Amino acid sequence: MIHLLCSRCERCYPEEALRWLCECGSPLDLSAPFAFPKSSISSRASDLWRYREALALSPKSQPVSLGEALTPLIQPDPAFPRLFFKLDFLFPTGSFKDRGSALLISKAKELGIPFVIEDSSGNAGASMAAYCAAAGITSKIFVPASTSEAKLTQIRAYGAQLAKVEGSREETARVAREAAQEAYYASHSLNPYFLEGTKTFAFEVWEQLGWRAPDLLILPVGNGTLLLGAYLGFSQLKEAGEITRLPRIIGVQSEHCPPLYMAYMEGREEVPRVQKTETIAEGISVSQPVRGRQILEAVRRSGGFFVAVKDEEVIASLRQMARKGLYIEPTSATATSAWQKIRGEEGMAEQTVLIPLTGSGLKAGHTIARLLG
Repeated sequence: MIHLLCSRCERCYPEEALRWLCECGSPLDLSAPFAFPKSSISSRASDLWRYREALALSPKSQPVSLGEALTPLIQPDPAFPRLFFKLDFLFPTGSFKDRGSALLISKAKELGIPFVIEDSSGNAGASMAAYCAAAGITSKIFVPASTSEAKLTQIRAYGAQLAKVEGSREETARVAREAAQEAYYASHSLNPYFLEGTKTFAFEVWEQLGWRAPDLLILPVGNGTLLLGAYLGFSQLKEAGEITRLPRIIGVQSEHCPPLYMAYMEGREEVPRVQKTETIAEGISVSQPVRGRQILEAVRRSGGFFVAVKDEEVIASLRQMARKGLYIEPTSATATSAWQKIRGEEGMAEQTVLIPLTGSGLKAGHTIARLLG
């Protein structure tokens, strides 16, 4: 039985309620059974649906798929043979967001939802628009007016209704939530089914590392959809007895917009809004994450911490990654630049370290051309 459970007051709702917030105003999580039949998993197609028993879909539900293959792991640095990059930019729309969109829109189709609303700075909107197109569901995507033209073109190409909002990323979310009073809010940051999709990242890593968890997981974090999904996935694996410990999670933020880093360093339980300035890491430029309390809790429970990086460090890492043949967008390079800052710490060479490369550089060609000259 699948239920929606408040992350704060623990009020419970049936999934048919189609809610995305509790009456107390807090985000909702999912309460659903999960299992990991390894022999069955190994014999199935190499896509994220191989973990079907751990996903909150009806057994009779037909997933909405664009061919989400397991993304590869590579070992890029002979000096650190236990360092792995996971190439999540190889998903159909060019970012890891396809994990969440595939599951969320599959659930929307299962529930018979004809129209959804999403707000995004680009990648999530493009991903949601693509999966809605595949499902035959109408979508309206709200974006900041400053969103790059490449991402806007991608959203339009999928046939989504596009609504530009003058003002900040936060203002865009506010306008979308108002519109969602009369439609299903397929928010990648608030809708719990999106996290249900991103947790497949943890399952893939577990399987690809020989049914083990890494020691260290380094992730860019804005609204925390991949970080929370990874934490959820590894927590379920631990609860099922498949792993004995969680990986330490390192959350990476830009120095131009570091609310989670600041809250962590100050020992806060809640995340205050910060005054952000322009950063090349636009995908994590979120001044007050809506699941901020949960993100802090996940990092602390894993024994991890936060790192803040300068734009100059990100540009240097972006260039270095390109010289390795990896063309990623600047937001992805925040995680690799954080690794450069901590790789010299004692014992790091003995750690199994995993870094997802979350978005393709093809999403940000004009920006990268300007940055790398």
